[in-house]
Amino acid sequence: MSNGQQVQQSSTAALSLLALGIVFGDIGTSPLYAVKETFNPEHGIPLTAGNIIGGLSTIFWSLMVVVSIKYVTLIMRANNKGEGGIMALLALALSSVKEQTRLRSVILFLGLIGASLFYGDAVLTPAISVLSAIEGLEVGTSAFRPYVVPAAVIVLLILFGFQRHGTEAVGKLFGPVCVVWFLALGACGIYNIMQTPIVLSALNPLHALGFVSGHGFASFVVLGAVVLAITGAEALYADMGHFGKVPIRIAWFGLVLPALMLNYFGQGALLMANPLAISNPFYLAFPSWALYPMIGLATVATVIASQATISGTYSLTKQAIQLGYLPRMNIQHTSAREIGQVYVPGVTWILLVVVIAAVIGFGSSSDLASAYGIAVVGTMMVDTFLTFFVIRFNWRYPLILCVIATGFFAIFDITFFSATLLKVVEGGWFPLLLGGIMFAIISTWRRGREVLLSRLKQQSIPLDIFLGSLLANPPTRVPGTAIFLTSTSNAVPHALLHNLVHNKVLHERVVFLTVIVKEEPYVSDAERTSVEPLGHECYRIVINFGFKDETDVPKALETCKDKGLEFPTLQTSYFLSRETVIPSLRVDSGMALWRERLFATMARNAGSVVEYFKLPTNRVIELGTQIEF
Repeated sequence: MSNGQQVQQSSTAALSLLALGIVFGDIGTSPLYAVKETFNPEHGIPLTAGNIIGGLSTIFWSLMVVVSIKYVTLIMRANNKGEGGIMALLALALSSVKEQTRLRSVILFLGLIGASLFYGDAVLTPAISVLSAIEGLEVGTSAFRPYVVPAAVIVLLILFGFQRHGTEAVGKLFGPVCVVWFLALGACGIYNIMQTPIVLSALNPLHALGFVSGHGFASFVVLGAVVLAITGAEALYADMGHFGKVPIRIAWFGLVLPALMLNYFGQGALLMANPLAISNPFYLAFPSWALYPMIGLATVATVIASQATISGTYSLTKQAIQLGYLPRMNIQHTSAREIGQVYVPGVTWILLVVVIAAVIGFGSSSDLASAYGIAVVGTMMVDTFLTFFVIRFNWRYPLILCVIATGFFAIFDITFFSATLLKVVEGGWFPLLLGGIMFAIISTWRRGREVLLSRLKQQSIPLDIFLGSLLANPPTRVPGTAIFLTSTSNAVPHALLHNLVHNKVLHERVVFLTVIVKEEPYVSDAERTSVEPLGHECYRIVINFGFKDETDVPKALETCKDKGLEFPTLQTSYFLSRETVIPSLRVDSGMALWRERLFATMARNAGSVVEYFKLPTNRVIELGTQIEF
């Protein structure tokens, strides 16, 4: 074997190990509650041997179809230059139908729903994971019961408090800890299966068909619990850009799937031998001496799962900001080497408050389980629909093949989603409420930006005509370079007009700079900038970023050296137009008054353009203007 092959295999193995903690933390902690809720007596299905085998078979084949086939095999192929996740998929789907306005509207609507539901998932994953782990204390003695919720809150406070330090150092421990976790799951499963090997007959899909069709309405109800076994499947796709398809597939088929199924079957074997173990089949499946070590290990595993979800929320938020779906926020990088490791303070504290409210309000993992499935399955369903547009319009597959491929998975998604809707009254309203709030925020910001740009264009003066008139009788030109940031490259920036009115001068060199974020994750340096001379030392420059690129404008301008332009920091000034939005009752805005006020509030509290574009603070001049909606 050559050295190159050895290095490649070593790298793949290392990435597979890291993926265990980051990618599989959520789905890897599902055994804590999935079996318990699937066989919950409240569903009205007797805990007989046949029903236990049928339920296990349903869990097994749900994992095989939704995770192994849909995500690991199909959707991971629908990547945006190697990047996955709802925003990457949305951008790829939109770029596939650039000229079809109606389809773009449908795709955008679906994508925003999926992104909104993801935030509901981001709240419930830490809540249910940590709470279900701490509930193991009740198995040892009921005396611990009053302390379960306070202990879960303390763990969550520590977890969220640590976010500002980043996850680079702790991330190195994630993989090894999760190896121990999955090995423990598998060993426990093997031990219990050996006591009742008949449970392995659940591998036969006929048992699953019999289970979901043999109990009338109760079979439909129980699907809302079965879905808990596949929560976290979307993380396989969302984190693909960090690890690649091959390491994730190796980790899934090599360790995670076998360990999960052994543990699920082991819990089923325990229930067949002792139906009373339904109170907490996960912890009761372990020998009594292993209870407290497993509580500790489970707590660490759920913290890892929660960390992965929180990090995913930061990544989604950053992508949404750059694609124009959310207002600018303060984004801090926690790693000098990994651009994807970011910390968003505003998101952190909002998440913490809502997560703790969910833990205290629901009080138990069983009550949270009623709320959990809706957000997760809703996001999965959107992934399926968006994948259809990608394989049809981007890959150009025949329509019938696209319908069959995505339609098969859509049947599963719609069935699971319909089952989870039955839990709306019991707690499913919570993620729907969170998703609704996020959808209102995202759609309002998106629409508000469109109206704002429209107003600016209506009030703008064509740049070419203005420069011709201005330079025919130019004002005094002062040394240095003035860079005017403008969202419309063909119009005169308001900052330039204000500067001429107040200062009555023009710099020796004037640059009209427009920043564009493309519907792809990264843009190469060769495509980063385009320069168009306008005469009289005036230039139009367009900077292109991908939605995962670092929006560092001064660094991007360095690529203009090859085009004959340099921008020394002490000789360059940046002029910004700061628009103040004023809500009005104009009927042509296309927005209700409450949405205008919401947009105005978001615009007023949006993060600084200076920080967002990494501009040198002592070289920036901001000039304001009012825009009436």
